[in-house]
Amino acid sequence: MSQPPAPPPKRSAVPALAGISAIVAVLALAFAWVGGWFGRGLTPQQMTDTIEAGKPHPGFRRAHTKGVCVTGAFAPSAQAPQLSKARVFTQPSTPILGRLSIAGGDPHGADSKARVRSVALLLKTDDGQEWRTAMNSFPFFVVATPEGFQAQNLASAPDPATGKPDPAKMAAFLAQYPEARKFLAWAKSAPWSNSWANTQFNGVNSFWFTNAQGERHAVRWSLRPQAPFEALSEAQRAQSDADFLSEEFDARLAKGPVKWDLVVTEAGDGDPIDDPSQPWPDDRTQVVAGTVTFTATSPQDTGGCRDINYDPTVLPDGMAPSKDPILAARSAVYSVSFNRREHEIGTGQAPEATGAANGEAK
Repeated sequence: MSQPPAPPPKRSAVPALAGISAIVAVLALAFAWVGGWFGRGLTPQQMTDTIEAGKPHPGFRRAHTKGVCVTGAFAPSAQAPQLSKARVFTQPSTPILGRLSIAGGDPHGADSKARVRSVALLLKTDDGQEWRTAMNSFPFFVVATPEGFQAQNLASAPDPATGKPDPAKMAAFLAQYPEARKFLAWAKSAPWSNSWANTQFNGVNSFWFTNAQGERHAVRWSLRPQAPFEALSEAQRAQSDADFLSEEFDARLAKGPVKWDLVVTEAGDGDPIDDPSQPWPDDRTQVVAGTVTFTATSPQDTGGCRDINYDPTVLPDGMAPSKDPILAARSAVYSVSFNRREHEIGTGQAPEATGAANGEAK
């Protein structure tokens, strides 16, 4: 009696992930080279190492580590096609796979201690084009260059002797990068919101839009919440649960969708296009290009956002990156972080990040 043929061996996902990672890495490094910052001594690997601070959490993002996946849709306004010929501005609705997060590298960090909150979006249109973007709650970036950002991360690292940043190193950083004082003033004085839902998220980098008539404009975009702003007091922050942002957001979704307006701001004459540390004047032309609606969340360890690299230079036809060196650096550093965590996931080194530690592996 003949034996039934043996089943084919299961294919490991590692080679596929490695191939995808290699392609993304090559594209990101090429973009960084074109952006003019890579090759001047500072590498995306060095920047990622500094962000990790010797304590990476396997399988997790190296920055903005704590977050949740969100799903929803984008609906363009009637004015959107006048801004750009991108398909996302002409088809009636585009699904969104996104992520809400807080700043920091701890997957268990307390929401009440994170000054910066963030959102990332992946929109894929019916012709296969993608628009990936990541925005933050601050209105401008801390510095103008990758070298400045690296210097900030080094200066703000806790001193082993005190557990706090060395004041002398911070003073030296501010002397070399004075534009950072404006950001620190914002961080100290701007009110905290009590929800992701009433937080405005800003894409501080500039991009170029081209419409069907061939008209080209430099723009920045923001998500303006439709929910009214509510401040979170110091006393409320002190009493908040470590996960209050995701708990509050889920409670809102139980009552209905949560929405933001996508607001596109056009640069005026002389506005700094390639410097994200410089805000544009408030009187610049703004156009509501559509509505972002979130309808559900899921844990990031098993959710669809876990294995997405929200590289802000992945853009559809009709949108193009500026020459902002921070934008190029973000793309390259995101790639390094993505490669590291996907390798850890693919080789079974990340049970917590994948849910395997709780028997919920994706």
